[in-house]
Amino acid sequence: AEVLLGSSDGGLVFEPSTFSVASGEKIVFKNNAGFPHNVVFDEDEIPAGVDASKISMSEEDLLNAPGETYAVTLTEKGTYSFYCAPHQGAGMVGKVTVN
Repeated sequence: AEVLLGSSDGGLVFEPSTFSVASGEKIVFKNNAGFPHNVVFDEDEIPAGVDASKISMSEEDLLNAPGETYAVTLTEKGTYSFYCAPHQGAGMVGKVTVN
């Protein structure tokens, strides 16, 4: 699955913001517009037993250039909420369901 960071018209969003993947399927977050961006999973909104720090970028770590990517593979089934730390206040949040 590929997720764009920032819409092509400059919106501070994940595209798509809600999606599903199979367990073990790689998710590639790709810098598109309105950066810098990053991808941080919310430790309170992921399946029990999953370590948010192992699947998230550091809050200080940013994708600064167009086309830069961050890839993650989720195996535990359930729903995961994530956000872009610099733009969380602007509503740049998303959710992935692992089936």
